[in-house]
Amino acid sequence: SNTASIKMALANDSFWDNGPRPGAFHATVPRPMGAAAQMPVTHSAQPTVTGTSVLGFKFDGGVVVAADTCASYGSMAKFRTISRLKTVGQHVLVGASGDLADFDSLGRLLDSLLLENVDYDDGHALTPKAVHSFITRVMYNKRSKFEPLWNTVVVAGVQGGAPFLGYVDKLGVAFTDDQVATGFGLHVAMPLLRAARDTQAHFTEAEAVAVVRKCMEVLYYRDGRSLNKFELAISTAEGTRILPIQEAPTTWDIAPMVRGYE
Repeated sequence: SNTASIKMALANDSFWDNGPRPGAFHATVPRPMGAAAQMPVTHSAQPTVTGTSVLGFKFDGGVVVAADTCASYGSMAKFRTISRLKTVGQHVLVGASGDLADFDSLGRLLDSLLLENVDYDDGHALTPKAVHSFITRVMYNKRSKFEPLWNTVVVAGVQGGAPFLGYVDKLGVAFTDDQVATGFGLHVAMPLLRAARDTQAHFTEAEAVAVVRKCMEVLYYRDGRSLNKFELAISTAEGTRILPIQEAPTTWDIAPMVRGYE
């Protein structure tokens, strides 16, 4: 009879494949079949769309941070107006080189941390040291699971009237200094930043901005993944601010004199 046929069909397991079998939970994600079901779970093992150098430099009463706006897909300048600087509350700046998707993931974690701090409503704001420590724990935790966030992060701000500038890499290795750089800037811009620091012990905000802007100009000439458009962010006791995108003046008049690199 028709009733018996229906009962036999309903009793067949294949009838309920990827569907809500009575008395069971619905499988919302299709289950892998065949050889795919035997493969281990994998994670991204290398960056895809990336940003290059981030620079940080202390001055009297604050910190200036800079990053260009280029996002590269391999050797192609895929996006040219990407911001790699982020404010966390009123007193913390975060910039990152490396994979932009991973930086976005880290940014969501920082937003959650900020929201949690607001929920406490205890009169205490997030500090640069706290955010720096939090990021070191996140990075070390992720690399211990063999799924690192492929970023090198700069954390800046002013805490207790003193400028703070910290560095964290994808392994969780961290330190603080008066000047930091990530990516190619660690090789090209860091000597320039240290040389500037050696010439004088104290900098005004304008002097620090001039030093960092010069370094960004040099990086555009020397780093094939950089762009002459960049963002500057400044953190002082009054708060943090990210300035509009700037463009470094460039000239290639000396290009015909360059020989031996073909």
